[in-house]
Amino acid sequence: MDDGFRGTDLDDLMRHLDTTGRVEFGRVLARQAEAGRPVACAVVNPFMPWAVDVAADAGVPSAVLWVQSCTVFSLYHHHVHGLVEFPPEDDVEARVELPGLPPLAVADVPSFLLPSNPFKLLADAIITQFRTIDKGVLGVRQLLHRAGTRRGGGAGRRDDDAAPARSSSPWARSSTWGPTSSRRQTTGGVRGDLIKAADECVEWLNAQAAVLRGAGRSLGGAGPTRGPLLPAGFLDAVAEGRGMVVPWSPQERVLAHASTACFLTHCGWNSTLETLAAGVPVVAFPQWGDQCTDAKFLVDQLRVGVRLRAKPLGRDAVSGRPWRRSWAGQEAEEMRANARRWSAAARAAVAPGGSSDKHVQAFVDEVRRRACGEETAPADEAKVSTTD
Repeated sequence: MDDGFRGTDLDDLMRHLDTTGRVEFGRVLARQAEAGRPVACAVVNPFMPWAVDVAADAGVPSAVLWVQSCTVFSLYHHHVHGLVEFPPEDDVEARVELPGLPPLAVADVPSFLLPSNPFKLLADAIITQFRTIDKGVLGVRQLLHRAGTRRGGGAGRRDDDAAPARSSSPWARSSTWGPTSSRRQTTGGVRGDLIKAADECVEWLNAQAAVLRGAGRSLGGAGPTRGPLLPAGFLDAVAEGRGMVVPWSPQERVLAHASTACFLTHCGWNSTLETLAAGVPVVAFPQWGDQCTDAKFLVDQLRVGVRLRAKPLGRDAVSGRPWRRSWAGQEAEEMRANARRWSAAARAAVAPGGSSDKHVQAFVDEVRRRACGEETAPADEAKVSTTD
Protein backbone atom coordinates (compact mmCIF):
# COMPACT_ATOMS: atom_id res chain seq x y z
CA MET A 1 0.00 0.00 0.00
CA ASP A 2 1.94 3.02 -1.27
CA ASP A 3 0.65 6.20 0.33
CA GLY A 4 2.61 8.39 -2.06
CA PHE A 5 4.44 10.27 0.70
CA ARG A 6 8.00 11.29 -0.15
CA GLY A 7 8.69 13.89 2.54
CA THR A 8 11.09 13.80 5.49
CA ASP A 9 9.25 15.82 8.15
CA LEU A 10 7.76 13.69 10.93
CA ASP A 11 4.77 15.96 11.54
CA ASP A 12 3.96 15.93 7.83
CA LEU A 13 4.18 12.14 7.87
CA MET A 14 1.74 11.86 10.79
CA ARG A 15 -0.76 14.20 9.11
CA HIS A 16 -0.44 12.32 5.83
CA LEU A 17 -0.96 8.98 7.57
CA ASP A 18 -4.14 10.30 9.15
CA THR A 19 -5.69 11.61 5.94
CA THR A 20 -4.41 9.09 3.39
CA GLY A 21 -4.25 6.12 5.74
CA ARG A 22 -7.95 6.25 6.54
CA VAL A 23 -8.88 6.03 2.88
CA GLU A 24 -6.34 3.40 1.88
CA PHE A 25 -6.92 1.18 4.90
CA GLY A 26 -10.65 1.29 4.25
CA ARG A 27 -10.02 0.20 0.67
CA VAL A 28 -7.88 -2.72 1.85
CA LEU A 29 -10.66 -3.94 4.14
CA ALA A 30 -13.22 -3.55 1.35
CA ARG A 31 -11.08 -5.43 -1.19
CA GLN A 32 -10.60 -8.31 1.21
CA ALA A 33 -14.34 -8.54 1.81
CA GLU A 34 -15.15 -8.38 -1.91
CA ALA A 35 -12.63 -11.15 -2.60
CA GLY A 36 -14.35 -13.43 -0.10
CA ARG A 37 -11.52 -13.13 2.43
CA PRO A 38 -12.92 -10.68 4.99
CA VAL A 39 -10.56 -9.46 7.68
CA ALA A 40 -11.37 -11.19 10.96
CA CYS A 41 -9.57 -8.67 13.16
CA ALA A 42 -7.49 -5.54 12.62
CA VAL A 43 -4.49 -5.40 14.95
CA VAL A 44 -3.55 -1.73 15.11
CA ASN A 45 -0.58 0.29 16.29
CA PRO A 46 -1.27 2.87 19.04
CA PHE A 47 0.31 5.60 16.87
CA MET A 48 -2.49 5.18 14.29
CA PRO A 49 -5.73 5.55 16.29
CA TRP A 50 -7.70 6.29 13.15
CA ALA A 51 -7.35 2.61 12.17
CA VAL A 52 -9.78 1.68 14.97
CA ASP A 53 -12.39 4.05 13.49
CA VAL A 54 -11.92 2.67 9.98
CA ALA A 55 -12.24 -0.91 11.19
CA ALA A 56 -15.35 -0.09 13.23
CA ASP A 57 -16.99 1.60 10.22
CA ALA A 58 -16.27 -1.56 8.18
CA GLY A 59 -17.72 -3.81 10.87
CA VAL A 60 -14.31 -5.33 11.60
CA PRO A 61 -13.30 -5.95 15.23
CA SER A 62 -9.98 -4.46 16.23
CA ALA A 63 -7.29 -4.92 18.85
CA VAL A 64 -4.63 -2.47 19.95
CA LEU A 65 -1.15 -3.95 20.01
CA TRP A 66 0.45 -1.85 22.75
CA VAL A 67 4.13 -1.67 21.81
CA GLN A 68 5.43 -0.18 25.02
CA SER A 69 5.52 -1.39 28.62
CA CYS A 70 2.59 -1.98 30.93
CA THR A 71 3.94 0.73 33.23
CA VAL A 72 3.82 3.24 30.38
CA PHE A 73 0.31 2.08 29.51
CA SER A 74 -0.75 2.76 33.10
CA LEU A 75 0.85 6.22 33.07
CA TYR A 76 -0.99 7.20 29.87
CA HIS A 77 -4.27 5.74 31.16
CA HIS A 78 -4.11 7.68 34.43
CA HIS A 79 -3.07 10.87 32.65
CA VAL A 80 -5.71 10.79 29.91
CA HIS A 81 -8.54 10.07 32.34
CA GLY A 82 -7.34 12.49 35.02
CA LEU A 83 -6.96 9.77 37.64
CA VAL A 84 -3.76 11.21 39.12
CA GLU A 85 -2.17 14.64 39.22
CA PHE A 86 1.13 14.90 37.38
CA PRO A 87 3.55 17.41 38.98
CA PRO A 88 5.15 20.32 37.09
CA GLU A 89 8.00 19.30 34.84
CA ASP A 90 10.54 21.45 36.70
CA ASP A 91 9.74 19.96 40.13
CA VAL A 92 12.68 17.59 40.51
CA GLU A 93 11.60 16.50 43.99
CA ALA A 94 8.03 15.52 43.06
CA ARG A 95 7.00 11.92 42.48
CA VAL A 96 4.20 10.33 40.46
CA GLU A 97 2.62 7.53 42.47
CA LEU A 98 0.35 4.94 40.85
CA PRO A 99 -1.03 1.67 42.24
CA GLY A 100 1.47 -1.16 41.98
CA LEU A 101 4.34 1.03 40.75
CA PRO A 102 7.35 2.53 42.52
CA PRO A 103 7.36 6.33 42.91
CA LEU A 104 8.48 7.89 39.63
CA ALA A 105 10.30 11.18 39.23
CA VAL A 106 9.08 13.51 36.50
CA ALA A 107 12.18 12.53 34.52
CA ASP A 108 10.98 8.89 34.60
CA VAL A 109 7.60 9.73 33.03
CA PRO A 110 7.24 9.32 29.23
CA SER A 111 8.35 12.60 27.71
CA PHE A 112 5.27 12.67 25.47
CA LEU A 113 3.29 13.62 28.60
CA LEU A 114 5.51 16.61 29.41
CA PRO A 115 5.00 20.19 28.16
CA SER A 116 8.50 20.26 26.66
CA ASN A 117 7.75 17.31 24.34
CA PRO A 118 8.63 18.34 20.76
CA PHE A 119 6.71 15.46 19.15
CA LYS A 120 3.21 16.83 19.67
CA LEU A 121 1.51 14.83 16.92
CA LEU A 122 2.91 11.53 18.20
CA ALA A 123 1.68 12.36 21.69
CA ASP A 124 -1.74 13.35 20.32
CA ALA A 125 -1.97 10.05 18.44
CA ILE A 126 -1.37 7.99 21.58
CA ILE A 127 -3.75 10.07 23.69
CA THR A 128 -6.44 9.78 21.00
CA GLN A 129 -5.95 6.01 21.04
CA PHE A 130 -6.71 5.90 24.75
CA ARG A 131 -9.87 7.94 24.25
CA THR A 132 -11.15 5.63 21.50
CA ILE A 133 -9.80 2.29 22.67
CA ASP A 134 -13.25 1.00 23.62
CA LYS A 135 -14.34 1.16 19.98
CA GLY A 136 -12.33 -2.00 19.40
CA VAL A 137 -13.97 -5.28 20.37
CA LEU A 138 -10.74 -6.93 21.45
CA GLY A 139 -7.97 -5.48 23.59
CA VAL A 140 -4.44 -6.69 22.96
CA ARG A 141 -1.44 -5.05 24.53
CA GLN A 142 2.13 -6.14 24.24
CA LEU A 143 3.37 -6.22 27.82
CA LEU A 144 6.58 -7.62 29.23
CA HIS A 145 6.16 -10.75 31.31
CA ARG A 146 7.08 -10.02 34.93
CA ALA A 147 9.18 -6.93 34.26
CA GLY A 148 7.74 -4.87 37.09
CA THR A 149 4.54 -4.79 39.06
CA ARG A 150 0.91 -5.76 38.91
CA ARG A 151 -2.02 -3.56 39.87
CA GLY A 152 -2.03 -3.54 43.62
CA GLY A 153 0.76 -6.10 43.74
CA GLY A 154 4.36 -6.03 44.81
CA ALA A 155 7.37 -5.55 42.61
CA GLY A 156 8.32 -8.63 40.65
CA ARG A 157 5.16 -10.53 41.54
CA ARG A 158 4.38 -13.38 39.17
CA ASP A 159 0.89 -13.36 37.75
CA ASP A 160 0.95 -15.41 34.57
CA ASP A 161 -2.58 -16.68 35.15
CA ALA A 162 -4.31 -13.86 36.94
CA ALA A 163 -7.80 -14.29 38.34
CA PRO A 164 -10.70 -13.31 36.06
CA ALA A 165 -11.15 -9.56 35.94
CA ARG A 166 -14.37 -8.05 37.30
CA SER A 167 -13.90 -4.60 35.87
CA SER A 168 -14.93 -2.49 32.91
CA SER A 169 -11.45 -0.92 32.71
CA PRO A 170 -9.10 -1.57 29.78
CA TRP A 171 -7.21 -4.02 31.99
CA ALA A 172 -10.18 -6.40 31.75
CA ARG A 173 -9.32 -7.13 28.13
CA SER A 174 -5.53 -7.15 28.34
CA SER A 175 -3.09 -9.99 27.98
CA THR A 176 0.68 -10.26 28.08
CA TRP A 177 2.34 -10.57 24.69
CA GLY A 178 5.97 -10.23 25.52
CA PRO A 179 8.57 -11.31 25.01
CA THR A 180 7.68 -13.33 21.93
CA SER A 181 11.17 -14.59 21.17
CA SER A 182 14.23 -15.67 23.11
CA ARG A 183 17.97 -15.72 22.44
CA ARG A 184 17.65 -19.35 21.38
CA GLN A 185 15.27 -18.37 18.59
CA THR A 186 17.24 -15.54 17.00
CA THR A 187 18.64 -17.43 14.02
CA GLY A 188 15.29 -17.99 12.32
CA GLY A 189 14.28 -16.45 9.03
CA VAL A 190 11.37 -14.31 10.30
CA ARG A 191 12.55 -10.75 10.86
CA GLY A 192 10.74 -7.43 10.85
CA ASP A 193 13.57 -5.15 9.74
CA LEU A 194 12.60 -2.44 7.25
CA ILE A 195 16.30 -2.00 6.45
CA LYS A 196 18.58 -4.85 5.42
CA ALA A 197 20.63 -5.87 8.44
CA ALA A 198 24.41 -6.06 8.14
CA ASP A 199 24.91 -9.71 9.01
CA GLU A 200 28.68 -9.40 8.55
CA CYS A 201 28.95 -7.82 11.99
CA VAL A 202 28.20 -11.24 13.49
CA GLU A 203 31.28 -12.61 11.74
CA TRP A 204 33.31 -9.76 13.21
CA LEU A 205 32.02 -10.66 16.68
CA ASN A 206 33.26 -14.21 16.23
CA ALA A 207 36.82 -12.90 16.44
CA GLN A 208 36.29 -10.77 19.56
CA ALA A 209 36.72 -11.64 23.23
CA ALA A 210 34.16 -9.20 24.65
CA VAL A 211 32.55 -6.06 23.25
CA LEU A 212 30.12 -3.31 24.09
CA ARG A 213 27.17 -3.35 21.71
CA GLY A 214 25.87 0.15 21.03
CA ALA A 215 22.71 1.19 19.24
CA GLY A 216 21.05 4.49 18.57
CA ARG A 217 17.72 4.47 16.77
CA SER A 218 16.17 7.86 16.23
CA LEU A 219 12.95 9.29 14.88
CA GLY A 220 14.67 12.16 13.12
CA GLY A 221 12.68 11.94 9.91
CA ALA A 222 10.91 9.75 7.43
CA GLY A 223 13.62 9.76 4.78
CA PRO A 224 17.40 9.38 4.48
CA THR A 225 19.65 11.36 6.79
CA ARG A 226 20.61 14.76 5.44
CA GLY A 227 24.18 14.79 6.69
CA PRO A 228 26.91 12.75 8.36
CA LEU A 229 26.11 11.51 11.85
CA LEU A 230 29.68 10.55 12.78
CA PRO A 231 32.73 12.82 13.08
CA ALA A 232 35.29 12.94 10.30
CA GLY A 233 37.76 10.07 10.45
CA PHE A 234 35.68 8.01 12.87
CA LEU A 235 34.96 5.17 10.47
CA ASP A 236 38.65 4.97 9.53
CA ALA A 237 39.57 4.70 13.21
CA VAL A 238 37.21 1.84 13.95
CA ALA A 239 38.33 0.10 10.77
CA GLU A 240 41.64 -0.49 12.53
CA GLY A 241 39.95 -3.19 14.60
CA ARG A 242 38.74 -1.26 17.64
CA GLY A 243 35.12 -1.61 16.64
CA MET A 244 32.64 -1.95 13.80
CA VAL A 245 29.98 0.48 12.61
CA VAL A 246 27.07 -0.68 10.45
CA PRO A 247 23.92 1.15 9.31
CA TRP A 248 21.58 -1.49 10.77
CA SER A 249 22.52 -4.62 12.68
CA PRO A 250 20.67 -7.90 13.33
CA GLN A 251 20.23 -6.82 16.93
CA GLU A 252 18.83 -10.04 18.38
CA ARG A 253 21.71 -12.06 16.92
CA VAL A 254 24.28 -9.56 18.16
CA LEU A 255 22.83 -9.52 21.67
CA ALA A 256 22.74 -13.31 21.73
CA HIS A 257 26.40 -13.56 20.70
CA ALA A 258 28.78 -14.85 23.37
CA SER A 259 31.16 -11.92 22.77
CA THR A 260 28.56 -9.27 23.62
CA ALA A 261 29.25 -8.35 27.24
CA CYS A 262 27.10 -5.22 27.54
CA PHE A 263 24.58 -3.18 25.55
CA LEU A 264 24.61 0.62 25.29
CA THR A 265 20.95 1.24 24.55
CA HIS A 266 18.49 4.10 24.19
CA CYS A 267 16.01 1.81 26.01
CA GLY A 268 13.30 1.65 23.38
CA TRP A 269 10.82 -1.11 24.17
CA ASN A 270 11.98 -3.49 21.44
CA SER A 271 15.58 -3.13 22.59
CA THR A 272 14.50 -3.54 26.22
CA LEU A 273 12.68 -6.79 25.45
CA GLU A 274 15.50 -8.10 23.29
CA THR A 275 18.25 -7.40 25.82
CA LEU A 276 16.26 -8.98 28.66
CA ALA A 277 15.55 -12.03 26.51
CA ALA A 278 19.25 -12.27 25.66
CA GLY A 279 20.36 -11.86 29.28
CA VAL A 280 22.76 -8.98 28.54
CA PRO A 281 23.45 -6.14 31.04
CA VAL A 282 22.84 -2.60 29.81
CA VAL A 283 24.25 0.90 29.91
CA ALA A 284 21.02 2.89 29.68
CA PHE A 285 21.10 6.18 27.77
CA PRO A 286 17.43 7.14 27.18
CA GLN A 287 16.46 10.15 25.09
CA TRP A 288 12.69 10.63 24.93
CA GLY A 289 9.28 8.95 24.87
CA ASP A 290 8.95 5.76 26.91
CA GLN A 291 12.73 5.27 26.95
CA CYS A 292 13.12 7.17 30.24
CA THR A 293 10.59 4.91 31.97
CA ASP A 294 12.18 1.78 30.55
CA ALA A 295 15.61 2.92 31.76
CA LYS A 296 14.24 3.50 35.26
CA PHE A 297 12.98 -0.09 35.46
CA LEU A 298 16.03 -1.67 33.83
CA VAL A 299 18.38 0.04 36.29
CA ASP A 300 16.43 0.45 39.54
CA GLN A 301 13.82 -2.34 39.45
CA LEU A 302 15.31 -5.14 37.39
CA ARG A 303 18.89 -4.19 38.34
CA VAL A 304 20.46 -5.23 35.07
CA GLY A 305 22.43 -2.09 34.26
CA VAL A 306 23.66 1.41 34.95
CA ARG A 307 22.47 4.74 33.59
CA LEU A 308 24.29 7.52 31.78
CA ARG A 309 22.74 10.94 32.38
CA ALA A 310 25.26 13.35 30.85
CA LYS A 311 23.96 15.30 27.84
CA PRO A 312 25.81 15.82 25.64
CA LEU A 313 27.75 12.66 26.27
CA GLY A 314 31.44 13.56 26.43
CA ARG A 315 34.64 11.58 26.82
CA ASP A 316 34.69 12.04 30.61
CA ALA A 317 31.21 10.54 30.98
CA VAL A 318 32.15 7.54 28.85
CA SER A 319 35.30 6.83 30.82
CA GLY A 320 33.76 7.60 34.21
CA ARG A 321 32.60 5.43 37.07
CA PRO A 322 29.04 4.63 35.85
CA TRP A 323 30.53 3.14 32.68
CA ARG A 324 33.10 1.04 34.51
CA ARG A 325 30.42 -0.31 36.87
CA SER A 326 28.87 -2.21 33.98
CA TRP A 327 32.07 -4.08 33.20
CA ALA A 328 33.89 -5.12 36.35
CA GLY A 329 33.44 -5.70 40.06
CA GLN A 330 30.80 -7.16 42.35
CA GLU A 331 28.03 -4.91 41.04
CA ALA A 332 28.70 -6.01 37.46
CA GLU A 333 28.54 -9.66 38.54
CA GLU A 334 25.16 -9.03 40.18
CA MET A 335 23.88 -7.34 37.02
CA ARG A 336 24.93 -10.31 34.92
CA ALA A 337 23.26 -12.72 37.34
CA ASN A 338 20.03 -10.68 37.25
CA ALA A 339 20.18 -10.54 33.45
CA ARG A 340 20.51 -14.32 33.29
CA ARG A 341 17.43 -14.71 35.50
CA TRP A 342 15.39 -12.46 33.23
CA SER A 343 16.60 -14.39 30.20
CA ALA A 344 15.37 -17.60 31.82
CA ALA A 345 12.00 -15.94 32.48
CA ALA A 346 11.81 -14.90 28.81
CA ARG A 347 12.50 -18.44 27.63
CA ALA A 348 9.81 -19.75 29.98
CA ALA A 349 7.33 -17.20 28.62
CA VAL A 350 7.76 -18.25 24.98
CA ALA A 351 8.05 -21.98 25.67
CA PRO A 352 4.99 -24.19 25.05
CA GLY A 353 2.56 -23.42 27.86
CA GLY A 354 4.38 -20.21 28.84
CA SER A 355 2.56 -16.91 29.38
CA SER A 356 3.29 -15.41 25.94
CA ASP A 357 2.57 -18.72 24.22
CA LYS A 358 -0.79 -19.14 25.97
CA HIS A 359 -1.94 -15.55 25.56
CA VAL A 360 -1.08 -15.29 21.87
CA GLN A 361 -2.87 -18.57 21.21
CA ALA A 362 -5.87 -17.46 23.28
CA PHE A 363 -6.13 -14.30 21.19
CA VAL A 364 -5.95 -16.25 17.93
CA ASP A 365 -8.60 -18.65 19.21
CA GLU A 366 -10.91 -15.77 20.12
CA VAL A 367 -10.52 -14.16 16.70
CA ARG A 368 -11.38 -17.51 15.09
CA ARG A 369 -14.44 -17.95 17.28
CA ARG A 370 -15.71 -14.49 16.43
CA ALA A 371 -15.06 -15.05 12.72
CA CYS A 372 -17.12 -18.25 12.91
CA GLY A 373 -19.92 -16.51 14.80
CA GLU A 374 -19.37 -18.47 17.98
CA GLU A 375 -20.08 -17.09 21.43
CA THR A 376 -17.14 -15.67 23.37
CA ALA A 377 -16.67 -15.01 27.06
CA PRO A 378 -17.93 -11.58 28.20
CA ALA A 379 -15.25 -8.98 28.84
CA ASP A 380 -15.78 -9.13 32.60
CA GLU A 381 -15.00 -12.85 32.58
CA ALA A 382 -11.86 -12.60 30.47
CA LYS A 383 -8.67 -13.92 32.01
CA VAL A 384 -6.00 -11.25 32.22
CA SER A 385 -2.38 -10.87 33.16
CA THR A 386 -1.30 -7.35 33.92
CA THR A 387 2.32 -7.80 34.78
CA ASP A 388 4.68 -5.30 33.22
